[in-house]
Amino acid sequence: MTQLLETSRQALVLLFTGDPALWSIVSISFSVSLRAVLIATPVALLLAFLLAHARFPGRRVLISTFNTLLALPAVVVGLTIYMLLSRSGPFGDLKLLFTQTGMVIGQIVLCFPLLVAFSHATLQAADQRAWETAVTLGAKPWQAMLTLMYEVRYGLIAAVTAAFGRIIAEVGSSMMIGGNILNYTRNITTAIALETSKGEFAQGIALGIILLLSALLLNFALTFMQARDGTVR
Repeated sequence: MTQLLETSRQALVLLFTGDPALWSIVSISFSVSLRAVLIATPVALLLAFLLAHARFPGRRVLISTFNTLLALPAVVVGLTIYMLLSRSGPFGDLKLLFTQTGMVIGQIVLCFPLLVAFSHATLQAADQRAWETAVTLGAKPWQAMLTLMYEVRYGLIAAVTAAFGRIIAEVGSSMMIGGNILNYTRNITTAIALETSKGEFAQGIALGIILLLSALLLNFALTFMQARDGTVR
């Protein structure tokens, strides 16, 4: 118990003294995950809209595929992309292995199915009168699409939040593709894994606290926005 309290104290010291190594890891983690979500979200929302409102061959197969990929293990994604980006792989000449760009690619693959599946469910359940009204008033298809998305914006924001939470907390893909290089590809989860394996828990606890606080802040922000609009009471 004494050791746990002392380790927790050391973790808090690292947090509040602005330890450069700690905050470098945090910066890399958030930078990579934010880039992945920002790149994946527009394409995922467009695809989710098409799956919800268009009718074309293979639509149900695509929906089932994306729902299945929600359970895609991060380590499988990491292994696959590692093989593709390695020197003997088809994209080895791009030299993206053990880079932040490679990590972004891995996290896009992880969050894309979640974004599509959650956004599709949200758009499918939306009130169709918003779309019909916009079309009746002469809106172009893309304007009507944006109108419908605005009506269900909190559901879509929740999907983006869930996607961000999925990738910032994953370890398998980042470890295999990024290589856990200090001050370059070492992020929160890979640093926690490394420090724990070395028997040094203070930095791991500090980074875990940051992960928890980021999740709380994102959910509080979403709830606050909904409360302001009267969506939740």
